[in-house]
Amino acid sequence: MSEIKHILQQITALSDVPDPAVLKRLIDELRVSDKEPCLANQNMQHLIEVLRQHPEYGDGLSSFVLKLIIQYRQIALYTDTGIMSDQGFFISLRRLMGHRFLPLLPQEDSVVELVGYLFDKRTDERWLSNIDTEKWDALVDLLKVNDEHLDLVATAKNSILNAIIILSYRISGIGLHPDLMESYPQMLNYSAAFVAQNQEAVLYVNQYREAHELDNLTDIIPEKAVDPAPLLVMIEQCEDIVATIRKRIYKTGISIRLTNMMLRLDQSLQRMRILTELVSDNHDKRDQAVIELIQALITTASRRYSIGYLIDNNTKLLSRKVTENAGRVGEHYISTDKAGYRKMFKKASIGGFIIAFMATTKILTYHLALAPMGRAFINSMIYGLGFVFIHIVHGTVATKQPAMTAAAIASTISDASGKKSHQLNKLSELVVDILRTQFVAIMGNIMVAIPVALIISFAWLQYTGTPMINTDKAAHLLHDLDPFRSLALPHAAIAGVYLFLSGLIAGYYDNLAVYNQIGARIQRHRLLKYLLPKAWLQRLGGFVESNLGAIMGNFIFGVFLGSTATIGFLFGLPIDIRHIAFASANLAHGLFNISANQLDWQIVLLSVLGVGLIGMVNLMVSFSLALFVALRSKEVKFVDWSRLTKQLFSHILTHPSDFFWPRDKPMKYARIDSQGHMIFDDTTSNQSGHPIPNNYVVRRLSDVKILPKSKQKSMQNEQAVTDIDYSNQTSNDNVDPALKSRAAHTTTNQVSTKKTIDLDDGLIDEELNSVPYTQDIQYDKAHTAFNEGNQTIADDESNDSNPDNKAAGDAKTPLPKPKKPPNLPS
Repeated sequence: MSEIKHILQQITALSDVPDPAVLKRLIDELRVSDKEPCLANQNMQHLIEVLRQHPEYGDGLSSFVLKLIIQYRQIALYTDTGIMSDQGFFISLRRLMGHRFLPLLPQEDSVVELVGYLFDKRTDERWLSNIDTEKWDALVDLLKVNDEHLDLVATAKNSILNAIIILSYRISGIGLHPDLMESYPQMLNYSAAFVAQNQEAVLYVNQYREAHELDNLTDIIPEKAVDPAPLLVMIEQCEDIVATIRKRIYKTGISIRLTNMMLRLDQSLQRMRILTELVSDNHDKRDQAVIELIQALITTASRRYSIGYLIDNNTKLLSRKVTENAGRVGEHYISTDKAGYRKMFKKASIGGFIIAFMATTKILTYHLALAPMGRAFINSMIYGLGFVFIHIVHGTVATKQPAMTAAAIASTISDASGKKSHQLNKLSELVVDILRTQFVAIMGNIMVAIPVALIISFAWLQYTGTPMINTDKAAHLLHDLDPFRSLALPHAAIAGVYLFLSGLIAGYYDNLAVYNQIGARIQRHRLLKYLLPKAWLQRLGGFVESNLGAIMGNFIFGVFLGSTATIGFLFGLPIDIRHIAFASANLAHGLFNISANQLDWQIVLLSVLGVGLIGMVNLMVSFSLALFVALRSKEVKFVDWSRLTKQLFSHILTHPSDFFWPRDKPMKYARIDSQGHMIFDDTTSNQSGHPIPNNYVVRRLSDVKILPKSKQKSMQNEQAVTDIDYSNQTSNDNVDPALKSRAAHTTTNQVSTKKTIDLDDGLIDEELNSVPYTQDIQYDKAHTAFNEGNQTIADDESNDSNPDNKAAGDAKTPLPKPKKPPNLPS
């Protein structure tokens, strides 16, 4: 008898008094080490075979797990597990760091703590991920529950339905948040879809409870299944609005808080869809929902006290913010055709021309007697103001990675970009286009900077009669380019990091300008209105809003370059920067001014090689970081990274010229034009491709009853009159005031009267104020939603006025409180 079979026998025998230690033994038996990942599938297959041979074990295991889980708080499992917290990063970090010194008290009644006890190894997440999806499906399919244990199913379903309601209210709250409504003012014109999904959720939950008789702690199969389609449609419409807001970010800007809010909204909508499918009658979707919940629960339980996981989540949030807001203006480093290629070379040539003078000015400042901080300030101003001037005259500095690059990369691997293999193919082609554009930018810089620097040194010598720099300084400039006997390449990597950071800074200020409407606010400045004509003020506001990101990014990039050497000197660190454009200008000055005795072919060769390697390191570091941010924002796995690398190497071997010269047939991208500009679309469409209509959801307050769509369709050929009356129609003074305020929504017809459904959410003021607060969530049953509809409204009112009938039809049945969970072994 195998150990797994023996454990399943014990679990079946103890299904009425479940012990977590027995279930942990089963998990320990299935667990494998990292060295043998293939055994995970073998162990799972063994478990499946035992359950197939002994179906009673499947009922015992499922009953054991259900009875064990219902002893714990389940609501947080469904509503919080795997969903981004709205708690600040530093508050969470302080809490977890405090846990290292004084452990936090575990929430002993939480399912997460139970899962943390069962899956207590760091490797659990990895070996579980190695199990094939087909085996998960087969296992879930074998876990059947017999009729005598339907009360356990009913209790679990009640918790899931309560979680759906909680998530629905959270979605409504986030969806109607002022920050989101400011980003998308038309939201109110669409009748508040986030409120409508809540109405559908309450209606669906009430109907499901009544149809399956869950309040009687049973789970019958109704003759007509409750259709979740209306609720799923409203969830989809909410997702459409979120997608529309994302498309408008380039106009409205975005903040970290709004990014967090939209991420939580996305995750909550997805979780609500999963929970709805979890209680649906579609077995395939239900089984898949079970698997997704298990995986999310295990991940959360194993990382709940991990500082690395906290940092990982928040860096993903920052990556998403960077990629979701690409600059409409400023610098673009992607060209797909020959026209864009020539344009980039022209811009890089302008940049190379100015960089030659910047490098010359920086060399001349060495003759000044300055304190370290003074030298850092002078160098920072030379770099910073020079880069800003290059941008203003439409020049380009090679190897920079603006924020748009990460957004462009992310656009090729978005959720709507097709299958993963197609996305990676498009991404590899985009990487080729980016590297080719950077290559021509490098060539434009150095092909102009070198001859201009030579001309400057020659003109200086002719005009003054003395060399611009002495031979020792010239030899030092060439030594700094030596890739083997100096730190040129590590210093080039530092410059690559700065190149990437300057793009993020530019993206931050672009977003700041749009989000805070800097241009419009400048135009309303009192002093500027007094000093400048209106036309000039409008141009100034437009210029600042359009170029603030590029100006600040270039200036701060210059400060980074100018102050790094001084910081290294002050702290005794061997840090400095090397950039290919300045290295090429220094190469020209060094070769021109070095003495003939010191000049030989080895120095020339090493210097030229150093310039080339510096450019390669600049480009690889800056571009790799941009690629990392983009792929991280889309949660691309390491396996996909390796596939992308293989595709790029294959492209190098088969079509190496594509990395240096434009293709005959340029690649086309859905979100990038031929000049490398992002294509923004602030319209949204539903599945039919038409814009969302203004009345695509029904507006309803708490005092309106709505006719279901199914009954509306049945009355298409009949003349119906629908009245929504907000006045008080009841005269009985004994009726609760909150009930009096509810409107009577009637649909009448000459032939027959159709019955309506009251979307009762159970929130009655008097009861809320009189009943003590408990953790149990209670809801009214739906008003005879599944009765055959031939009764009149007068009959309904008379039935409602009967205390016995009201007690039978509208009584609030409290859910049973879970028992105190067993103490987990420490």
